[in-house]
Amino acid sequence: MKYFVSAGEASGDLHGASLVREIVRLDSDAEITFLGGDSMALAAGKAPLIHYRDMAFVGFSEVVRHLGKVLGNLKTAKKAIESFRPDALVLIDYPSFNLRLAAYACSLGIPVYYYISPKVWAWKEWRVKDMRRYCRMILSILPFEVGYFRNKGLEVTYVGNPSVEEVDAREAVLPPRGEFLLRHSLPDGKPLLALVPGSRVGEIRNNLPIMDAVARRFPQFTPVIAGAPGIDMSLYSRFSAFPVVAGATFELVRNSSAALVTSGTATLETALLGTPQVVCYRSNGSRLSRKIMERFIKCDFVSLPNLIAGREIVKELLLDRCTEQTVAAELARIMPGTEGRDEMLRGYARMRGILGSSTSASAAATAIISDLRR
Repeated sequence: MKYFVSAGEASGDLHGASLVREIVRLDSDAEITFLGGDSMALAAGKAPLIHYRDMAFVGFSEVVRHLGKVLGNLKTAKKAIESFRPDALVLIDYPSFNLRLAAYACSLGIPVYYYISPKVWAWKEWRVKDMRRYCRMILSILPFEVGYFRNKGLEVTYVGNPSVEEVDAREAVLPPRGEFLLRHSLPDGKPLLALVPGSRVGEIRNNLPIMDAVARRFPQFTPVIAGAPGIDMSLYSRFSAFPVVAGATFELVRNSSAALVTSGTATLETALLGTPQVVCYRSNGSRLSRKIMERFIKCDFVSLPNLIAGREIVKELLLDRCTEQTVAAELARIMPGTEGRDEMLRGYARMRGILGSSTSASAAATAIISDLRR
């Protein structure tokens, strides 16, 4: 059968690669066309129709600045779908673009499957209407989404969370801590404090100064900054003099005693690695911004560990509540030997139990192929 897979960001490329490998394994006659990156190219044995580097525009202003490119990508993808005539269109997150592809595929009678769906339960809930109209099945990676989507009239199945298997697989082959320290010229003796200020320039600009100030209050740690892919290392030196480890966030967090983490997927990976954390998201820091956010976000939490557990496991310090004083107080609460730390680790264990141990890419590929054959 023919499969058209669309991923528009780096994380989607990684998840898409696992999915493509499983599709090819389960369907020996599979033909794959895709939007994605190098990982998916390796799995599919061919280049992407469009590389995600030419698609990953985030935020209203960035999309407007690159509107011509966005529309051109959409036109190219639609033409490819029309000529390739896949048996299935498989979408991976990236809703602004992918839901438009879904509408077009649906008009051609092509079934649409959404793997790693948009977080419509948090904001932009109006997208549910389009998902219900165009998507044959939602392949959810978050257990609490199942009830949500079913209540909205969508077909949904939980396939497990890819981060669980990815974290476990990577952790199993990590070198010893001493080798990590030596490779990155980090001193031994003190425990590490991971500073993970995000993957975008704005996030780093807003969050790293707070993290730097907090880290200076804890001389018992060696603070180390996680450098994100695609970010010029000189950016970090504008806000902190602490060492930067580029392209090794996973290893840094695993070898750290605690972490300050900007809200996002990194919070889930940090929890799965068992490193106590404080979730920080400064943005412009205004109380008005928080009030606006609270008005539009439809859920009690924003970090994945708390959302999955349905209760507070990690402290979320957002916008005007993210200050040097509040972050420092929470970090002190989860220091080694504290009840706060033990409580957080028990919460991590509960969260992992809820996620289960399913191999999500395999489960998703099986669900798609079984449904198509049926």
